[in-house]
Amino acid sequence: MALVNSKKMFEQAYKNGYAIGAFNVNNMEIVQGITEACKEEKAPVILQVSKGARAYANHTYLVKLVEAAVIECPDIPVVLHLDHGPDFDTCKSCIDGGFTSVMIDYSSHPLEENIEETAKVVEYAHKYGVSVEGELGTLAGIEDEVSHAVGSYTRPEDVEKFVKGTGVDSLAIAIGTSHGGYKFKPEQCTVNEQGILVPPALRFDILKEVSKRLPNFPIVLHGSSSVPQNYVKMVNENGGKMPNAIGVPEEQLREAARLAVCKINIDSDLRLAMTGTIRQFFNEHPDKFDPREYLKPARANIKELVRHKLVDVLGCAGKADECK
Repeated sequence: MALVNSKKMFEQAYKNGYAIGAFNVNNMEIVQGITEACKEEKAPVILQVSKGARAYANHTYLVKLVEAAVIECPDIPVVLHLDHGPDFDTCKSCIDGGFTSVMIDYSSHPLEENIEETAKVVEYAHKYGVSVEGELGTLAGIEDEVSHAVGSYTRPEDVEKFVKGTGVDSLAIAIGTSHGGYKFKPEQCTVNEQGILVPPALRFDILKEVSKRLPNFPIVLHGSSSVPQNYVKMVNENGGKMPNAIGVPEEQLREAARLAVCKINIDSDLRLAMTGTIRQFFNEHPDKFDPREYLKPARANIKELVRHKLVDVLGCAGKADECK
């Protein structure tokens, strides 16, 4: 099937208590690993491209990779989404270039400016059947050219005005997640009986208040990678240095998916799986130099990671047909 927008996916996800995985893509192997897992698990998927990915891989190459995935996986609905579009021109370029969903992130600006710029994107996108995601509140951390030293929680009292004033199709909110592989500082965490750092809980009170004010409206979580410790360990045991890399506990993401969260963004986990696998490969095979030899196991680990997310975290495995 052709690329779709996110409208039907979010309707079904909200109604049935699951979330759609939004996975950032940068190259062929990542696209393949994600979509092969989704094909086998019969799961809908959002493939998203950031400003940094477009600068790295080129808009055209990324679009064609996603189009190839649609051909190879004809039975699953796929959205091509712009992640953290910084302005109207970037969003327009992606809409004109084949994207079926865009995010305009003006969350670091005053509310009225955010509403004005977001509404401008919505007006243009909806003429072409393209979905639009806006954002209120900011996430701390650094990832793919998105950087905020300090985050700010979403103010529930602003959400109705924002959605009404912009006409967005979904809303990203800040409830304690953050960008990057180091989402929480050790001093923010508690230590359990096994000596493992446990990050603070997400602000589900904010999520519940937002969903109360916006009934049946799709909510999005950014900065929601769980930073799998097996891959952190793999990186560190093979020459890397990632002390205290901590992510969002998966059980909290599953709980969010049962509420109003219809889209959960996952990025750092994929990078960790790829980097850890490649580091281990070269440590074990120092004489190898063929990219196909080390990218093949990296792709396989991405596939297994995505499969786990679809089944155990997002709850969207087996939901492809109802999202068409």
